[in-house]
Amino acid sequence: MRKAFDAVFDVPDGYLNTASIGIPPTETVRKVAEAVQRWGSGLDRPGDFDEHVATARDAFARLVGVPADRVAIGASASQVIGLVAASVPDGARVLVATDDFTSVLFPFAAQAGRGVTVTEVELDEIAARAPDFDVVAVSAVQSKDGRIADFEALELARREHGTRVLLDVTQAAGWMPLSLDWADWVAAAGYKWLMAPRGSAWLAVHPDAPRPVPHSANWYAADDPWEATYGLPLRLADDARGLDLSPVWLAQVGAAASMEWLACRDLAEIAAHCTGLADGFLAELGEEPAGSAIVSLARPDAVAKLTGAGLACASRGGRTRVSFHLYNTADDVERAVRALL
Repeated sequence: MRKAFDAVFDVPDGYLNTASIGIPPTETVRKVAEAVQRWGSGLDRPGDFDEHVATARDAFARLVGVPADRVAIGASASQVIGLVAASVPDGARVLVATDDFTSVLFPFAAQAGRGVTVTEVELDEIAARAPDFDVVAVSAVQSKDGRIADFEALELARREHGTRVLLDVTQAAGWMPLSLDWADWVAAAGYKWLMAPRGSAWLAVHPDAPRPVPHSANWYAADDPWEATYGLPLRLADDARGLDLSPVWLAQVGAAASMEWLACRDLAEIAAHCTGLADGFLAELGEEPAGSAIVSLARPDAVAKLTGAGLACASRGGRTRVSFHLYNTADDVERAVRALL
């Protein structure tokens, strides 16, 4: 067991793989386990989960810096991004980063039949090219190597040139302080840095942005879900809840527990902790700091050496990826360095 930022985690020594799967606090595990037990005993009713949905929605809003009424719930990043992609105008020009995570790219590429074009450029070229496109869709932090998008330049492109901006913060929200009330759409899955179960995702929609068509319109997206379970007419909520997917109940239980706790922490302190460990790791290997919680190493044998020493990491894009969250320590860094030197 480890204690970090006033919570306890049953995370193993050398777990450097949050960019793949985040480890929840033990309190979250307890609450999800209790929910599973209630389910197995037939003790819950559908409305019992509404409080968890609302708590997680509010926590996500605070973590990305937007009002809660802008936030819709979903089940995966690609699902909520897909709502945006399916709603861009025919012939829209979309700019993306080369080798970004495919849950950002594929929803737009799938719109080719409507004349939507998707252009890949290097991440550091996004800002300069953005004014020539209708939409920029990019991960705030790159999954493959931890590089960080230029938020200021994207905000400027939106303000001065009208380029719409979608940010996927799946690899940022939870360790990076975010204030994204300017972005048109902010999407995230919860099972990494937000330490929520898989099956939880959110989409924040700016009031001035084109509102996605609710292609998954359902009873839960109604203004009053419990009075909209049968029959027409269509009666969806006026705010972002009108885009809600019917919730994955157990995922929302875990999301509410982890994210409410996380939203009450000092994210600047968490970011300093995570990037301090990551940059310290790079320094020990004689490499330049990157200021990200995700580290990518061009060492062909690194995965084998790290896993052989009992550390958890990942292979991404032919490189070795390690990631440091709030529950990691200097001991994890030392152990990883020893394995590689």
